Amino acid sequence: MTLANKITIGRILLIPIFVIEVLNYRQTATEWHRWIALSAFLAAAISDGIDGWIARRFNQRSQLGAMLDPLADKLLLVSALIVLSRTGAPHLPALPFWLVATFLSRDAILILGLAVIHFTCGHVEVKPRLSGKTATVLQMTIVILALMGLAPGVRAVVEIVALIITLSSGILYYRDGLLQLAKSPKSLPESGD
Repeated sequence: MTLANKITIGRILLIPIFVIEVLNYRQTATEWHRWIALSAFLAAAISDGIDGWIARRFNQRSQLGAMLDPLADKLLLVSALIVLSRTGAPHLPALPFWLVATFLSRDAILILGLAVIHFTCGHVEVKPRLSGKTATVLQMTIVILALMGLAPGVRAVVEIVALIITLSSGILYYRDGLLQLAKSPKSLPESGD
């Protein structure tokens, strides 16, 4: 197993720590829970860039890494969005419902699309896009700002930008998926007997 894959697995293992500490902070308002949650999330977010850099720099790209890396991103962000979508007022305001619903809906549609393409074509070609990576970074930034409880005005601007880029990336991935399906003989009309 490559070092990059080990880092990705470590990122996945940070997710329960993050979730537990956010829930503890919401319930008790004890600051050290918030700081542990924030530290776990930051470590996971930073390791996302590190494992990718190691995989590229030291030629450690693998099929396992290609599957685990986006899975780790999705698990981290979905967990964060779900636990931060409920209020822990007044010390932990909830993320806006429309934002969480948009992010989660796009990811659900992408996963469904991947399954359809896999079962129809037998192979899924995923082309990472700058818009998708930017959306992930912005979503992580929103989580960090929410946990820190700082700059609600800045967070609101980041939320709008993240919404636009997330929707744009979803449209591009949708288009990519349609092109893959169109190339498959299984998507052509059946000939009559």
